[in-house]
Amino acid sequence: MTLKEIKASDKVMLIPKDIAPILGCDPYTISLKARDCPEQLGFPVCRIGTRTKIPRKAFLKWLGEEAED
Repeated sequence: MTLKEIKASDKVMLIPKDIAPILGCDPYTISLKARDCPEQLGFPVCRIGTRTKIPRKAFLKWLGEEAED
């Protein structure tokens, strides 16, 4: 997803695949970091089993952006 798509989205939670292009890294890297050292990501993550979820509004706030509600 692009930043514009994330801002316009109505999703509550994003997945690593959604934010990887913005961060310029592999989605698997985000999942591993969320599992091993979530505090190093800088934005909140939620791990449910092996799944990684990222709150959309908190991620946008971390980027210094606002959601288009």
